[in-house]
Amino acid sequence: MEIYGIVGAGGFGREVMPLVEEMLSVISDNQDLRVYFVVENATSGEFVNGIQVISEQEFLRDSADRKFFNIAIADAKTRERIANKLISNGCEPFSVQALNSSNLSNNQIGPGAILCPYVTVTANAEIGKFFHANIYSYVAHDCIIGDYVTFAPKVCCNGNVIIEDFAYVGTGAVIKQGTRENPTRIGKGAIVGMGAVVTKSIPPYAVVVGNPAEPLKKRTPQ
Repeated sequence: MEIYGIVGAGGFGREVMPLVEEMLSVISDNQDLRVYFVVENATSGEFVNGIQVISEQEFLRDSADRKFFNIAIADAKTRERIANKLISNGCEPFSVQALNSSNLSNNQIGPGAILCPYVTVTANAEIGKFFHANIYSYVAHDCIIGDYVTFAPKVCCNGNVIIEDFAYVGTGAVIKQGTRENPTRIGKGAIVGMGAVVTKSIPPYAVVVGNPAEPLKKRTPQ
């Protein structure tokens, strides 16, 4: 028996669950598996879009031979906290990749990724764990992306870009291509606003908006 849990039954979780069901129908011939939404303080017996919602405690107590999970929650620090707890309790992260997304050539993608429909990762990218790439986003050649990074829909991350851990890139943002010698860098925990055009590197915990992107404020490290 295997069980698969998507942590989070909000908007993004409801978008991701059909991808999980479709993916499992293709890659798994195991008929003895179950899929759940996992919500930390769920009410027993609740269903969302036909999928049973269980609490984190119920997920951990389940007698399944193997327990797999992914986290459909945008907040990076929350993803990290939940991932560490579930892994320490013997659960295994699995990645979700829409069947119409593209992982083209010699990319390294860490565990727990979510690649939504029409996402493309081109060539020789290195991506850390629990990466979120929402619909129509792309990661071009030779990019290095850290852990718990989030791309909202239609992010354009051009080649030779480095994005450090916990960064968030908003809908429709464009990150200018760097070079191997001088990559464009998005610092740890930085936020790139919706529709921003990033033409130069951004320091850690900065918030940038506009075209070209300019600092709005600097966040306090968490």
